[in-house]
Amino acid sequence: MSAPVSTLSDAIQAALATVNDPEIRRPITDLGMVRSTEIGEDGVVRVGLLLTVAGCPLKDKLRGDITAAVGAVPGVSGVEIEFGVMSPEQRQELQGKLRGGATDEAVIPFAQPGSRTRVYAVASGKGGVGKSSVTVNLAAALAARGLSVGVVDADIYGHSVPRMLGAEGKPTRVEDMIMPPQANGVKVISIGMFTPGNAAVVWRGPMLHRALQQFLGDVYWGELDVLLLDLPPGTGDIAISVAQLLPNAEILVVTTPQAAAAEVAERAGAISLQTHQRIVGVIENMSWLELPDGSRMEVFGSGGGAAVAESLSRTIGAQVPLLGQIPMDGRVREGGDAGTPIVLAAPDAPAAKALHQVADRLAVRRESLLGKSLGLKPAGR
Repeated sequence: MSAPVSTLSDAIQAALATVNDPEIRRPITDLGMVRSTEIGEDGVVRVGLLLTVAGCPLKDKLRGDITAAVGAVPGVSGVEIEFGVMSPEQRQELQGKLRGGATDEAVIPFAQPGSRTRVYAVASGKGGVGKSSVTVNLAAALAARGLSVGVVDADIYGHSVPRMLGAEGKPTRVEDMIMPPQANGVKVISIGMFTPGNAAVVWRGPMLHRALQQFLGDVYWGELDVLLLDLPPGTGDIAISVAQLLPNAEILVVTTPQAAAAEVAERAGAISLQTHQRIVGVIENMSWLELPDGSRMEVFGSGGGAAVAESLSRTIGAQVPLLGQIPMDGRVREGGDAGTPIVLAAPDAPAAKALHQVADRLAVRRESLLGKSLGLKPAGR
């Protein structure tokens, strides 16, 4: 005997509530996407689903997830899905729901006092030190620990994060909100997702600032544990904009061992004196090459990372640790070209282990003091 209609209907609604929108990562029932459900006498369930935009790239993913969830309910003999598209009013309502009721100009959630997201701005003094590779691998390593991680490719002129992370999708727009693509468990946004082909970006300071502002405020990131920003080399416009838009961001300085790179990296870190940001530590990349006989070849010299950490400690008057030394490994480059970071493709490689150790030191969620008692009592008179 089949289950009573009311019981079966409740079970179907419960099954639908387990299906998340692939982009927003929240139940489709909470997002107002389920337009209708009908149960036929033959046990076939017909679901009317509203997509956020026409031609949703993840339509097949939704179809499969809904079919699997509803099809597993006892008494259901089949699942049919009819797709529709949200009206502008429904998208506006969805936008307000995602923004907590606000539908006007977006604020940057990571700059709010109650934010528990750790924001790391990955900086370097010069190009070619592997800053983007470090950023991508740290993001993937943190996501592999079960953390919710996002990456902003803030290197507007030299954007490379999407390829290195394997993010091939395009952002989806819901009204004036942007849903970022995901790859290897990491949400990512980059100017490269909005430019045709491999076109160069030729912008001045105000345009760079506005782009970064949109990446932080107009993109729906959800509740992130960690946000990483891959900054362009040096101390230019973007570094200044990050300090203005995200004053609570902590700086990670990436360098290589040679003295020339270390001296320039010290300048990149010393900007914290003017922006009043905290330097969380230094990462030395390409520290050595491990040879087949077990010995090490220090291709770029040695000691640069430690020298930068010591110099910055003296400059800012606080301890700046050397978080890790990453050995050279051709698989780092191969993973970047293939879109599979080495921390996932070859986790036992020495470079991957070193990156995982750095990730362990960064995988701490910021605790908000909002609404918490500080245990203070007024002094007696």
